[in-house]
Parts: sequence; structure tokens; C-alpha cells
Amino acid sequence: MSETRRRRPARPQSEPDAGTTPEAEAPASRAVLRISSRNYSSWSLRGWLILRLSGLSFETQLVSPEDPATRAELLLQSSSILLPCLLHDGAELWDTLAIAEYLNEQLPEAGLLPEERLARARCRAICGEMHAGFHALRSSLPMNLRAHVPGFTVWSAARADLERIFSIWRGCLEGWGGPWLFGTRPTIADAMYAPVVLRCRSYDVSLDASCEAYAQTILGWPDIQEWIAAARQEPEARITELEFDSEF
Repeated sequence: MSETRRRRPARPQSEPDAGTTPEAEAPASRAVLRISSRNYSSWSLRGWLILRLSGLSFETQLVSPEDPATRAELLLQSSSILLPCLLHDGAELWDTLAIAEYLNEQLPEAGLLPEERLARARCRAICGEMHAGFHALRSSLPMNLRAHVPGFTVWSAARADLERIFSIWRGCLEGWGGPWLFGTRPTIADAMYAPVVLRCRSYDVSLDASCEAYAQTILGWPDIQEWIAAARQEPEARITELEFDSEF
């Protein structure tokens, strides 16, 4: 989700993922995914889910959200989003859709995109829409997995974003039968829209029956459950702009 590479984040901490072992420097052939906060970064979640869907073994490197460049990205104050960033076999990719397309080319058998032509085209279209749009939703309902704000007021611009997203969900579920957006298995589209489900839970957004069923599919996704559990174990990052007190 970036336009121009400007500065490198602080040196990250490594941790194993999908069976890998951390090393001081990963070999060029090993995949490394640099992410920021699990609690606050929806784009890091998207990149991580896409890697998991691909089946590629990878190492996760956590860049501290205290790093000024990372904080600017989380607060939507940077014009260039550098995380998540995939390093693999000489490639360095810091754009989420570029990561998805790269992995689809490298591992076509993983089924990151739907098999059927029209479904594949729709998948790319709605992923591009998420990638480029919904700015009111991002700023009004920032990702915060530790937050739960009952009765949160969603103002008109963010509400319009949500209604558009719900329309996308309903159209895909009706067209391809669910329980995922394009049928019986998750694709890139589910990775791209999963953080919206988590936002809806954090901010107490009500869903109709069809969208609620999809939300339950996302929340039951083992990879989502693993991410949420890891986010709860993540050291607290004091990013007060993304936190809410009990009276908010």
C-alpha cells in the first residue's frame, strides 16, 4: 500500500513462523516478512495472512512501533507505507498487493486467487478497492485489537465506507456461495477484508445476517485466532492516538 520508498524502519526483531528458525541474517532464498504492531497494523495482518495462504515458509521480523517511521505509518501520517515488507529470493516488496501477486506467480498451486475467470477478476477489483480506498473508515475506526467501544458512533463518511464494504461482501457471498468471499476456501480477498471484521468487533458495529455469517467465518479462521492471540501477548506500545479510555 505504498507509493515511494523513502526510509528504512529500525532494525527489526526476528521470530519463527511457519516452521522457520530465526537467524542473524536470513539466506536470500528464505522468505522474511517484516511487520509492525499486531495490535494496530491492519496492513501487517493482511501481508501475514497472504503469506500464510501461500504456504511459503517464512520468518517474521517485528519492527518496533516506537520507530518514528513506523508510528507515522500506523497513524496514517506517512505517504509511503513500508510495512509489511517481504524479502524473498532477492525481491523486496513493501506493497501488499505486490506481495500477493508475487506469491501468486511463485506459487500458483496455492490458490491465492479464485480459479474461475470472472471470480478472479472480481477478486482483483475488490482487493484494489480496499488497497486504495475507505480512508474515512481507516481514520475513524483505527485498528486496535485491545479496544472494545460499545455504542461507538460511526459518522456518515465512515458509515458510507462500511456500507460499501458490506455490499461487496453480500455480492460475493451471493455470487459464489460462501462461506468465504469466493467460495469454499479463503483467497487474497479474505485477507484484505479480514481487518474490517476486527474493526467491526472493536467498535461494536452491527451486521446483517449475511455479513455476520461472514464475520464468524473470519473470526473462526485459525490464522486470525493465532494473530489475535499473539497481539494480546505483544508488548504494549504507547500510541495514545490509537487508544481509547473507558469513557470514550
